[in-house]
Amino acid sequence: MELVLFDLDNTLLAGDSDFEWAQYLISRGVLDKEVYEARNQEFFDQYKAGTLDIFEFLDFQLKPLARHSREQLDAWHREFMDTRILPMMTPQSVALVNKHLDAGAIVAIVTATNSFVTGPIARAFRIPHLVATIPAQQDGAFTGKPRGTPAFKGGKIERVEAWLESLGLCWGSFQRSWFYSDSHNDLPLLGKVSDPVAVDPDDTLRAHASALGWPVISLRN
Repeated sequence: MELVLFDLDNTLLAGDSDFEWAQYLISRGVLDKEVYEARNQEFFDQYKAGTLDIFEFLDFQLKPLARHSREQLDAWHREFMDTRILPMMTPQSVALVNKHLDAGAIVAIVTATNSFVTGPIARAFRIPHLVATIPAQQDGAFTGKPRGTPAFKGGKIERVEAWLESLGLCWGSFQRSWFYSDSHNDLPLLGKVSDPVAVDPDDTLRAHASALGWPVISLRN
C-alpha cells in the first residue's frame, strides 16, 4: 500500500487558491479593495518568504466567512470554482493524480488553505481525502476562527498523523509515501515521507532538492 500526499496551491494548482479567494471576494465587492488587496498581497509575500504568522493570516482569511450565510458563501464558491480554480487545474496535475488513484494508493491533499475553500477543489480532482486547516463552525455558521492546529509547516505532519490514526493507519502502514510540493514551507513534511518530490519549486526548495537528490518536476502547461 502506498500513501500519496499533494500540496495544493502552486503544486496541483497553477496558482494559489487562498490568494485567489480573497481576490475573488474583492472583485465581487464583498471585501473592500483598498483595504484587503494590499493586505492579501502582504500575506502572500510573507508566505513566500517563510515569515508568515499563520494565526494572524487566518484571522484575516476566516473573518469574511463569519459575516455571510453558508448559502451565500456556497453560491460565491461555485462561481469562484468556475472562474478562478478550474482554469488552474492543469492536464498534467489531473493525469498525475489519476495515475496514483488508478494504482490504488491512498491519496490526500494536505494544505494550509482552509477546508471551505479547498473541499470542492479536492472533489474536482476526485481526491477522496483532504487534510486542511479547519474553519470552526457553530450551529452551521462559521465563527471566523480556526479549529485545532493549522495544516501549516510542521502542523502538516501533526494533522496527517491524526488523519492516518483516524483510519487505523500510521506511516509504517505504507511501503512508500509520497509528498508533492512547491514550497520550502513544506520541508518538514517533505522530510517525513520516503519519496519527496519538488513541483515547480521556489528557489529555496529547489536548492534543497538538488542538494538531497530529490526529483524536481513541473505540472505546468
